[in-house]
Amino acid sequence: MHDSSIVTLYMNKAKELGIEILKSALKKETFHNINGSYTVPLAGKVSYSVSGVQVTEFQVNQAGAEFAAGTGVDLSVQDAKVLMSGNWKLASFLGDDSGTVDINIDRLTISTVMGVDRGDEGRLRVWYESCRSAMGDFRLKFYGGTSWLYNIAASALRDMLKSEVNQQLCSEVKKGIDKIAEILKTMNVSAQLDPIAGIDYSLVEKPMIDVDRCNVDLKGQFYTVGKTLHSGPFQPAPFLLPNQTDSMILLGISELVANSAAFVYYTAGALRVNYTDAMVPKSLPLRLNTKNVGIFVPELNERFPNMPMEFHLAAQKEPEIRFQPTGMEVTLFASAEAFVILPNASLASVFLLNIDANLTGQPLLKPGKSGKSLGYAGASVALKKLRLSKEWSKVGEIRVTVLETLLKAASNLGMSRLNRTHVHRH
Repeated sequence: MHDSSIVTLYMNKAKELGIEILKSALKKETFHNINGSYTVPLAGKVSYSVSGVQVTEFQVNQAGAEFAAGTGVDLSVQDAKVLMSGNWKLASFLGDDSGTVDINIDRLTISTVMGVDRGDEGRLRVWYESCRSAMGDFRLKFYGGTSWLYNIAASALRDMLKSEVNQQLCSEVKKGIDKIAEILKTMNVSAQLDPIAGIDYSLVEKPMIDVDRCNVDLKGQFYTVGKTLHSGPFQPAPFLLPNQTDSMILLGISELVANSAAFVYYTAGALRVNYTDAMVPKSLPLRLNTKNVGIFVPELNERFPNMPMEFHLAAQKEPEIRFQPTGMEVTLFASAEAFVILPNASLASVFLLNIDANLTGQPLLKPGKSGKSLGYAGASVALKKLRLSKEWSKVGEIRVTVLETLLKAASNLGMSRLNRTHVHRH
């Protein structure tokens, strides 16, 4: 299982998301028609209708996003400016009139709580929980029609429209959140990575939301393409992250992620490689042939003098990966079958070795020294154990101990160089 915790120290992205949610909820919506009547001195009863009201401009001066403990996310905009337009109609015993109207709202504040939960099949589920709306100035500007009629009605109409619009703002926000909820119902919670494997990143349980953080548990399990997502001998187990409040993201990856990947690729037969002389760096003087390998297998060069070779390396079982407080430990179980390439290009199998190796790795994360760099990321890898054993040989004795010692030295040298060069700046 993969666990991440986002703290409020870095909520800028969440604020941007909140603004976009509210903008998308309001910008392209058409408000419900507003109908009613009121009594005006001298004019008597006046019936009104305002229809086709749309938001034409939405400016946000301040925005915020906070966690709503136990529920979800509280999104808000403050001191916003909204311009709207629509059509108006008035009817009284003095006559009927119509035209268009611009609505200008200043110092608008909207705050909405969006609930967050685990939905069907581990998808993220959101819902509209609550909304509050308040506005400062509310101005109307009428176009068309007879000015004296709408002027005597403007004051009363403004108060009624202000109340109606204030209520409908939250209704439109609810519509926007409902649309997001519908999209999430069909959201993919798995992805195919290559022809062999995919990864299931569905939610394991409901996100745990506190006032200053959100803990999200994702499954993070690899699966074989074409088979059920839940295939494999693994079950996610929960684990805890430290209560660290000075980081933007705390990311935890359990052994399930790594071991399920190893299982999938091993069962698909993908953990094998044929190592040929063409893969040996040109800078190395020792080539992959019977003359050089014959140092460890004396009879080899006698029977196949100075002929090219290749090794077929294959995992004998899936690698075992364990996460320790000091880093990661990987145990490999492999075989190396040696072949001589004959003049007719056919392969002659000459011996088979079993290889048991134990590697340790530790991620290296360093903070950046300036605001232009997020820091440094890399890894330190070391060979903890290497053991060779002869399974069989068609070319007599194999000096396994000598070969093992040489491979250990070469591996340690190569990993030392790798550790010095593979640190990346981000």
